[in-house]
Amino acid sequence: MPPIPLQTKGRGARTNDTSRFLSLQREEFDDGWTADDEKPKPLRTVVQADHAKTIIASNDSPDIGFNKSINPYRGCEHGCIYCYARPAHAYLGLSPGLDFESKLFFKPFAHELLAKELSKKSYRPEVIHIGGDTDPYQPAERKMRVTRRVIETLYRFKHPFTLITKSALVLRDLDILGPAAAEGLCRVALSITTLDRKLARSMEPRAATPGKRLEAVRALSAAGVPTAVMFAPVIPALNDHELEAVLEASAEAGARTAGYVVVRLPREISSLFQQWLSSDHPGRAARVMSLIRQTRGGADYTADWGKRQKGEGPVAELIAARFAAAKRRFGLDGEMPPMDLAAFKVPPKAGDQMDLFGEVVKAVKPQPDVVGLRGATANPVHGFPMSETVSPLPVGTEPCLHRRHTFWQTGEAPTAELPTLPGVEEDGAAPTAKTPRPVRRAATRGTGRRAAPDPA
Repeated sequence: MPPIPLQTKGRGARTNDTSRFLSLQREEFDDGWTADDEKPKPLRTVVQADHAKTIIASNDSPDIGFNKSINPYRGCEHGCIYCYARPAHAYLGLSPGLDFESKLFFKPFAHELLAKELSKKSYRPEVIHIGGDTDPYQPAERKMRVTRRVIETLYRFKHPFTLITKSALVLRDLDILGPAAAEGLCRVALSITTLDRKLARSMEPRAATPGKRLEAVRALSAAGVPTAVMFAPVIPALNDHELEAVLEASAEAGARTAGYVVVRLPREISSLFQQWLSSDHPGRAARVMSLIRQTRGGADYTADWGKRQKGEGPVAELIAARFAAAKRRFGLDGEMPPMDLAAFKVPPKAGDQMDLFGEVVKAVKPQPDVVGLRGATANPVHGFPMSETVSPLPVGTEPCLHRRHTFWQTGEAPTAELPTLPGVEEDGAAPTAKTPRPVRRAATRGTGRRAAPDPA
């Protein structure tokens, strides 16, 4: 029997296909008995606790403008149909479709985990990005206040951070963001994809309206918070014609810089996006997909580093040229102010009294700012250049540690001999004789006993 249909009004996805990791797959179909079908169930948002053991995530992607990030939520009620985080819900056994928008997870002890990780003696500060996966200010944040407690903790440690959102709820925390920005500890980016309220309601059904986002840019800038605007994603034949208008409105609202990303359709997002196009924009669906494939070498998506964010080909090059010209025209090509990594210090805990003896809490030496060397697809909220080309990854010999399992990227033989593990011969056979272990002798000094003879 086909599953009972769900009510999709006010949601981005049109289906709730089963996770790709489940052994049983369900697919809806029309059996012709429409009059006997049950009425769609109302789709309600459910928020559950996610008891994570760590809170700071790391990445080494060369085309992402940050190394460390924090995501207070999994799933997002905004329901943006193009959201690249949707496929991650499949790892939970849930659908990247409607489940991603309605079955959410929050991290109730995120601030405690963060304080614990920042207090480690081995910790070295790097700029932490909040919301790189799902929006930290989605509607559930009004009640859960997870993001609020996270930035409170970061500010208490004087730790620099950036965040990105498409919600005006970020203005609730201006009492922290303003002072943090004045100390060189905070930057904010707003995602503005269109100025058309009708298109925004269809494409991002539960996000703030474009006008509210521009008001947030204006309020943040007035409070002294360095603010960037992300025109992301750029969807050819759907919202790309608004590129210049969005950047002009953002500059008038006080944004300092801007960035963009060409729409990405990995895994399940491709089918979800095409279903949405056929439902909400049937007249231009074929045209939109044709232009998207022209930016991806004929495929729906390519995940190559250096190309996945901006695409390639004539269509992608035209978008890049228009964006660069608009940034210069509206004064959005400036640099963001630097972040103060040296201000980080672990605050004293309750009961610490070392300051009574003249002890001063020492600041931790920050990590070198290697993130600034990232390429053209870096997030402008970090103030990295947007016009440099991405350097290719170095190619060379990379041996495995084991002699019998040596792999070479170039396919060439090793040029240097690798050390053989002790106790193992060249061909991997077991050794014929074992090296005798040293004999431990009991201490005899002061006992009046003679030492045992040396067995050697």
